[in-house]
Amino acid sequence: MRHEVVSSDITVVGGGLAGVCAAIAAARLGRTVSLVQNRPVLGGNSSSEVRVWVCGATAHGTHRYARETGIMGEMFVENQYRNMDGNPYFWDLVVMEMVRAEPNIRLFLNTDVHEVDADGGEHDRTIRSVTGWMMGSERRIRFESAAYLDCSGDGLVGFLAGAKHRIGREAKNEYNEDWAPDVADDITLGSTLLFYTKDAGHPVAFIPPSFAKDITQTTIPLKRVIRSGDNGCAYWWIEWGGEVDTVHDNERIRDELWAAIYGIWDYIKNSGKFDAETMTLEWVGSLPGKREYRRLIGDYVLNQNDIVAQREFEDRVAFGGWSIDLHPPQGMYSTESGSKHLHMDGIYHIPFRSLYSVNVGNLLMAGRDISASHVAFGTTRVMATCAVIGEAAGTGAALCVEKGITPRELHHRHLHELQQTMLRQDASIIGVRNADPADLALQASVKASSTMTRLAIESPSEACPLTSDVGLLLPADPDIDGIELLVDATEAATLTVELWNTGRGENYVPHTLQTAASAQVGTGAKQWVRLDVRWKPAVPQNAFLIIKADERLSLHVSGQPQTGVLAFAKGPAPIVSADLENHQPSQPVIQWSMRPFVRKPFCFRLLSRTDAFSPAKAVDGYHRPYAGPHQWSSAAMRGDAPEWLELCWAKQVNVRTVHVTFNDDVNEDLINLHHHRTPFAIMPELVRNYTIEGYANGEWIPVAEGQNNHKRKRVHALDAALVTDRLRIAVYATNGSPCAEIVEVRVYE
Repeated sequence: MRHEVVSSDITVVGGGLAGVCAAIAAARLGRTVSLVQNRPVLGGNSSSEVRVWVCGATAHGTHRYARETGIMGEMFVENQYRNMDGNPYFWDLVVMEMVRAEPNIRLFLNTDVHEVDADGGEHDRTIRSVTGWMMGSERRIRFESAAYLDCSGDGLVGFLAGAKHRIGREAKNEYNEDWAPDVADDITLGSTLLFYTKDAGHPVAFIPPSFAKDITQTTIPLKRVIRSGDNGCAYWWIEWGGEVDTVHDNERIRDELWAAIYGIWDYIKNSGKFDAETMTLEWVGSLPGKREYRRLIGDYVLNQNDIVAQREFEDRVAFGGWSIDLHPPQGMYSTESGSKHLHMDGIYHIPFRSLYSVNVGNLLMAGRDISASHVAFGTTRVMATCAVIGEAAGTGAALCVEKGITPRELHHRHLHELQQTMLRQDASIIGVRNADPADLALQASVKASSTMTRLAIESPSEACPLTSDVGLLLPADPDIDGIELLVDATEAATLTVELWNTGRGENYVPHTLQTAASAQVGTGAKQWVRLDVRWKPAVPQNAFLIIKADERLSLHVSGQPQTGVLAFAKGPAPIVSADLENHQPSQPVIQWSMRPFVRKPFCFRLLSRTDAFSPAKAVDGYHRPYAGPHQWSSAAMRGDAPEWLELCWAKQVNVRTVHVTFNDDVNEDLINLHHHRTPFAIMPELVRNYTIEGYANGEWIPVAEGQNNHKRKRVHALDAALVTDRLRIAVYATNGSPCAEIVEVRVYE
C-alpha cells in the first residue's frame, strides 16, 4: 500500500458532468486541478454505467433558444459530431477526451474520498485536505489545495467538513412555496436503474430469477406505461427509495430496482400481452442513478418562487429551464403519476451565492448538492444544468485561488470579473452583456460584404390547416411594418393576426397584445395575403404573431429554416396536477409548442427592412439569442467569393488572439444518448471554412484559418502579433446554411 500527497490549486471531488465542467473551467484559467472520481469512468449518471440521458434548459424542445453553451455546449456539439446514434461508450470517450485535453488536470479515477480534514468554528470552517482510496491500486491519497469543489452529488465532502446542509423537504411556510409539504420531512426523490433491450432475430426465452418481483401484484401494470420495444428512456419511472435513505440504503434500493426490472421483463416476455418473442435484455444497470441527497447551504437558498418568477439575480452565473419536476415518494409503486411538472415561461437564473458554503470558507459546490430548496432542486438537478453550474463554480474557484480570497469575497468584490470571465469562455449568463475592457472588438466599427436585410421564407413544402391558433416569432428590429403570409382558402374567409410582445428577452411566448390586423382572403391556393400589422417597440425585440384559427384556411410551411424565426402550434391549456382543480397555473411554453414545426417555419414576407442581422450585432456584447438573434448574417452566398465581416479601428492595434463564435443553433435540442436522434452530425448553420485576415502594407494577409470546422467557438492565437487597423473574417463555406453567420468576434492583444 502506498501513501501519497497530491498538491494542486483546486481539488474537485466528483467526476460527473458538474465536476468535469468545474475542473475544465478552472484548468483553462491556468489553475492546477485534481479531479477525483470514485468510478472507472467520467460522466456520473450520464456515463455508460448508468445511462441517464443529459437533460437541460431546452427541456426536450419545450424552451426556445435554450441549449447550453460553454463546456457543456462543447460536449453536446462534439458528441453530435461523433456519436449521432447515442452510443453510451462513445459518450464516455467524449467526456474523457475533454478532460485529457487539459494539461492542468490530474485525473484520479476509482478514487473514493472518505476523509476530510477541516478546522475552525461552526460558522467559519476551512478544509485543509481530503483523502481518498484508489480502489484496485492500494493507494491512499491526500489531496491538499487552496479551494475545494464538492461535486459528489451526495454532498459528502461538505458533510465531512462540517458544512451546513439539508436532507428532505422544507415546510411550505419556510420559503412560501406552493409545492412544498405543510410539514418538513426527510423524504427525497428516489433512485433509478435502467435497462436496454434488443431484437435477437430469433426466439429468446426468459426464465426470471428467483428474486424477480411479480408486478401483477403491484400497481405498476395499471399506473405505468409498459411497451416491449421502448428504449431505456421510457423507463425513467423505475424509481424507488424516496422514503428510505438513498445513500445508506443504496444496496437495498439497488436490489429492489433489480427485482422490479426483472419482474417487468418477465411480464413483457411471459404474460402473452406483448409481441416480444425475439426480444432479449441487452444491458441492465447495476449502479442506481441517485436523484437526491444532501443539499449544502450557501449564502442564498434558491427556491420555487425564484424559479417561477425567473428572478434576475445580480449575481447570476448559470441558467436552467427544466421544469420543476417532482416525483411521488413511493416511486414506481405510487398510484399517482410518476412525476408532476411546473414550467416557467422561459429559462431561469442561478446565483453564485448558491454555489458556495455558508460556513466553510474554501468550499464551493456544483451539481445536485447546491444551495436550493427541495422544490427548486426539482429543476436544478438535471445534468446539463448541473454542468453549467459546474463551469460557474470552477471559474469562481479559479479566481478565488488567483486572488487568495474566499468565494464570498469574490461575490462581494469581483462579481463583474467573474461574470465577464465566464462570458469570455463562452458560458452563457442570460441577459448579461460582454463588457470586457480588454476586448478590442468592442472599440471597432464593423462592416460586411453583405447583410440579410430582407426577412422572408418563400419556398413552401406543405400546407398546414388552421384548425387551431398558430404562432410565428420573428425579430422587430427596428419595427414591423406589414407582413404577407402564404395562404390557401377553401372558401372566402377573414385572416386575422395578433401581434404580442414576449415580455422578457429570454422568453418566447405571447405576453401582452400590441396590435392586430385582418385581411379578406378569396377562394384559392398559395395566395400571398398582406396584413397591415405595424409595431415599433422602444427597443428591438421579438414579436410573437398569433394567426387565429379558421378551418377554411391553411398556411404554408417551409422546409427551409431561418435563424431568428420560430413557428408554434397552440394546444389545450396544460393540466399541472389534478389536485389543483380550477387553479391550474398558466404554462404558455407548454400550450405554445414548437415541436410540430422544428426547422419548419411558416412562409412569410416581412415588408419592412430588418436590422436584426447587421454587422454590428457581432460585437454588441451578446453571444446567444436574447430579445433577438444577436448575430451577423450575410445575404445568400453565391459562387466561390467569400462573405466577410470586417472590424475597423480608428488607429492601429496589436492583435494576438482572435475569438470567433459561430451559430450552432442553440434552439436545436441535442442529446447525448438514446432519447432522440438529431439527423445531422454538424449544425448546418456553422461556418465550415474560413480565414482570418489582417490588413497590412496595403494588402490583406491571412493570419489564421479554419477548415472543416464543426465547432461553435474557435480561438486563434496568432504566431506573431499583428499590427493593423482592419481585421476580416472571410467565410468560404458553411455546413449547409445558405448564409454566413457569425455570432461574436473578440480581439485581444
